[in-house]
Amino acid sequence: MRLLLDLGNTRLKWSARDDTGELAHGAVAWSEPVADTLREAWGALPPADAVLGASVVDDARETLVAAQVTAVLSREVHWVRSPVAACGVRSGYSEPERLGVDRFLAMVAAHAEGRSPCVLVGVGTALTLDALAGDGTHLGGVIAPGPHLMQQSLLGATVRVRPEQAGVVTTLADNTADAVASGCWGACAALVERFAAQVAPQLGGTPLLLFGGGDAASLRSLVERPGELFADGVLRGLDVWSRVAVPPVPAH
Repeated sequence: MRLLLDLGNTRLKWSARDDTGELAHGAVAWSEPVADTLREAWGALPPADAVLGASVVDDARETLVAAQVTAVLSREVHWVRSPVAACGVRSGYSEPERLGVDRFLAMVAAHAEGRSPCVLVGVGTALTLDALAGDGTHLGGVIAPGPHLMQQSLLGATVRVRPEQAGVVTTLADNTADAVASGCWGACAALVERFAAQVAPQLGGTPLLLFGGGDAASLRSLVERPGELFADGVLRGLDVWSRVAVPPVPAH
């Protein structure tokens, strides 16, 4: 059994897998009792041959999770960091180690599943866009605030923009809440459309958009270009990595 960990800004997601497929999965928000939740969930798992983690959070949260892995499964976490190239994908960053490992692993998953060329759209705290060529070459990408962070930033920087309720996305808003929601979500959708149009020639035509992250479905509904939901790209990429780049560690 391989335990795969995705430490995101909002929550930790995990998946236990073997060669037959997924055995169990779960998630816990950082605002919840993480240690207790993981001990209870992982206590029912079979012995682990390897534990791989991808993290975009701080050392303290990595240490917290690693401690539970050691306590429950008697294993150490192999933390995957962004390489120059792995699993058929080559980073487009001039400093590859600065590319978010979540973005790299999502590209690994897409390429391994035959989805490239494509544009990967990560919709969470941040909005990330990455162009992946058919041969696995990452052409580069862009980062912007995600829709919710964009709204929070606007409200935090203004005095009179104080909607009393969550807004809905509409073309012509007649109240502040809807105007803020429509502007921020519309800006994110427009950035996706613009990026896809700009990279289309390098990708050989209209690229497939793969939407992942907590707000993927909401943003996908606002974008007119061809696209699909691509859930759990980090965990799927970790699964590929665990089979190809890092062979499982033999049991003691």
